Amino acid sequence: MDVLELYRRTGALLEGHFLLRSGLHSPLFLQSAALLQHPLYAEAVGEALAKLFEEERVDFVIAPAIGGVVLSFVVAKALGARALFAEKDGRGGMLIRKGLTVNPGDRFLAVEDVVTTGESVRKAIRAAEALGGVLVGVGAIVDRSGGRVDFGVPFRALLALEFPQYPEEACPLCREGVPLEEV
Repeated sequence: MDVLELYRRTGALLEGHFLLRSGLHSPLFLQSAALLQHPLYAEAVGEALAKLFEEERVDFVIAPAIGGVVLSFVVAKALGARALFAEKDGRGGMLIRKGLTVNPGDRFLAVEDVVTTGESVRKAIRAAEALGGVLVGVGAIVDRSGGRVDFGVPFRALLALEFPQYPEEACPLCREGVPLEEV
């Protein structure tokens, strides 16, 4: 599967001047929601990501909301597991809503669309571990970390990409006067 081609085909690969959550600037941005809004593409991505972890017994798959809800669902479907999500708790962390079940000892896979620093998915992991879940792996559609992220368990992605990223003071796009877009 050519994941980058799916991003292009769905208009999910954006070019311009973007302010990333990390505070860095980049000329490229992946808008995974534009890709995952297509059920057939979402399902194909979920199945491909699930194959990377098919040797693991997984009770549930979790992702940070809102962006990871669809991805958690399609990966869980492919693995025959439950699909959960963690949402912001208003204090800088995440929580799992009542009614979504994590039993002590449940084995789980955490997924994210794009991992750069891994901080969002780490918050979802902490929420599941706080309820007794046991992390067995982390999966992503795209790894933008450059191999710098370590979750202490296998981390696998369908695609590894290195996009240019600049601090504001060293950004060539700022110097050229290209308007900055916050995404």
